[in-house]
Amino acid sequence: MAASAVLNSVKTSSRISADTRTRILEAAARLQYRPNAAARALVHRRMNTIGLVAEVDENDLNYYFLALFNGVLTAATHYEQNTTVFTLKNWGKDIARLRSICDGRIDGLILIGPTFDAEQLSDLPNHTPFVALHANAGLEQRMFNIESDEELGAFRMTEHLIALGHRRIMHISGPTHMVGSQRRIAGYKRALKAHGIKQESRLLLHSHYDMLHGREIVSQWLADHAGEALPHAVFCGNDAMALGCMEALAEVGLRVPDDISVAGFDDTLGARTTVPQLCSVRQPLQEMGWKAAEILLAKIGTLKDEVPASPFVMPVEVVPRGSAGPRPAVDRIVPMPRRS
Repeated sequence: MAASAVLNSVKTSSRISADTRTRILEAAARLQYRPNAAARALVHRRMNTIGLVAEVDENDLNYYFLALFNGVLTAATHYEQNTTVFTLKNWGKDIARLRSICDGRIDGLILIGPTFDAEQLSDLPNHTPFVALHANAGLEQRMFNIESDEELGAFRMTEHLIALGHRRIMHISGPTHMVGSQRRIAGYKRALKAHGIKQESRLLLHSHYDMLHGREIVSQWLADHAGEALPHAVFCGNDAMALGCMEALAEVGLRVPDDISVAGFDDTLGARTTVPQLCSVRQPLQEMGWKAAEILLAKIGTLKDEVPASPFVMPVEVVPRGSAGPRPAVDRIVPMPRRS
């Protein structure tokens, strides 16, 4: 009993002398004693470990995930928790793997951008607390969700471009089944309507949230509309697509922002590494990751904080940068394809 009390730094009703305490610590050092974390977890029913799971593709570096991950790690370090990262190829198809993660090795799980449908939630274990970041529609009833005001962010970015004189504004959206894409489209359309600008169907495109698809869809649009009026500005649904868009424009000799302005959404590290730097809607991604960890620890019981109402919506703001400038004095034409 004395050894257990000393090695675990707990109080006991029996008095342990300083000499006995010293002998126990010396023996532990001589024997290279290490506490068994798994055994302690069985006693305390806590692993002091939170899990983080995300869908990972192979297209490019995901700055969005890294920012959220940094926030979770910072909070976990602050609250003396370990963090284990799990990856999925597909939310809908890997639901069994998600169940297997909740086998006692973690105390709770943070899901980044889950897109499985509400029916699949019945397959998730009830004994594990969950917190989602940007969950798709229909998941709110089973898990706590943290999101940002995406519709307002898209509205304000479109208004910012309009204030610069742009009227022909293209929007490249993410997948249409995702609620975040729908909200950003809604904000874009609301701003155009508020300023009496007709929304052209040819200026609303749908892609995937990565650089490769952003570049491909812009390249294809330019090829299909050669000789027609060039948009004054392109507002992309995230920074990765905006970076791909800027590459596609450069490939045909168009200069950003002299010929056409480009804006993104997220304000990730990638937005600050381009030339010119990318104008973007800032989501407080690192703060969102921190908040997700805090709320999960409150649901686990590690923190005594009260769990707020879900969804927990965080603010956004437009960050003006060099990729979005005033409308050119003379409207540009989509370049004709270069002959090889």
